[in-house]
Amino acid sequence: MRARGAVVSSVADQGVAALTNILVLVAAARLSTVAGFARFSAVYLVFTVLLGVFGAYTGQPLVLTRGGEAARDACRSAVAFALLAAAVLGAVLAGGALLVPGDTARALVALGLVLPVVLGQDAMRYAFSTLRLPHLALAADLLRLACVLGALGAQSHGAGAGRLVAVWGLSALPALLLSAVLLRSRTAGARTDVRPYLRRGHLGQRFVVEFGVGNATSQLSVLGLGTAGSPLVVGALRGATTLFGPLNVLFTSATSFGPPLLSRVGDERRRIRATAALAGVLATTAALWATALALLPDKAGAQLLGDTWSSAAALLPATGSQYAAMAVGTCGLLALRMLDPRTTLSIQVVFSLAAVVFLIAGYAAAGITGAAWGLCLGSVCKAVATWTRVARLRRADGAGTGAVSATAVRSAP
Repeated sequence: MRARGAVVSSVADQGVAALTNILVLVAAARLSTVAGFARFSAVYLVFTVLLGVFGAYTGQPLVLTRGGEAARDACRSAVAFALLAAAVLGAVLAGGALLVPGDTARALVALGLVLPVVLGQDAMRYAFSTLRLPHLALAADLLRLACVLGALGAQSHGAGAGRLVAVWGLSALPALLLSAVLLRSRTAGARTDVRPYLRRGHLGQRFVVEFGVGNATSQLSVLGLGTAGSPLVVGALRGATTLFGPLNVLFTSATSFGPPLLSRVGDERRRIRATAALAGVLATTAALWATALALLPDKAGAQLLGDTWSSAAALLPATGSQYAAMAVGTCGLLALRMLDPRTTLSIQVVFSLAAVVFLIAGYAAAGITGAAWGLCLGSVCKAVATWTRVARLRRADGAGTGAVSATAVRSAP
């Protein structure tokens, strides 16, 4: 595709994916009681962590791959590995949850059974991005959106978390099959080899560590607060972040799918400037979105999140500020990923752990509201650190950084 068409298709695809995620949580909130939505949110949070892990291990190294035949081989190998790993992990998760009583455990069983479907379909989105065919990912995601809305719309109020998880997961099956057909025709004759993903030193191993300390740490800390304190903490914080669902997906997608698009932009300096401009646009969008949500009447908010609206609405100032900072930090990480993908780990470790400390300290000082502001402070610190590192790399290395980045890209499977 031409650059403009690829950008439009990629942005549209991320918008559809974001809309799907937010509508899933909105539908679950409207179909569930407060306690039921808290259970669904906890299980969906587990899925979100696993989705990020798989994306970091297979997807992010994949989009750094260059070269026609090498990219085709890498796409088939990445999808095959994702499907196999998801099937094994899903079986372990479902088997373990069967031994535990309770509604949350039953929902985890359902999640384990549908993991190969939802994670396999996501892996193919990375493959289409790598092949510079984002319009095919868009077609599959539009089908998934239609199917999930139809499936959840057919459920009755009060449906259990396990049933909602199963319906949501199985509704992605048509999109998975469509993606498989489209990908097979575009990679006919390509070689499939999952062994690089099992070797020590695979670039995805580093990216998983970054994700673990950068994303999963704070989300698992929220689960921990819900376990040690009140389960309503999970529902309130997840309800607030649900309202920013489109931005959340776009931020993740910027790191995951941005390199193939930004590689079309001239030289390194222009790519960094384009990334900085993107940071400004996304931060402004986050601020405007937070303002619009804050002005939303309570009646309309209740229609979105049901009984969870009142607790989530109180967190909008903190969550909105957090997402504005996340926009800047995410684009800073994207810039570093293009300069040298091995320079971001230290930032992720230090400032993500700091965010957990801020989260716990905020909760101890001011409850749920304090926890939300703690997460915001962590995002601000990380944003400052990423762009400081970008500036230092540009001053210290200049053209030499591009050579390091090219070497790192060639080492990706």
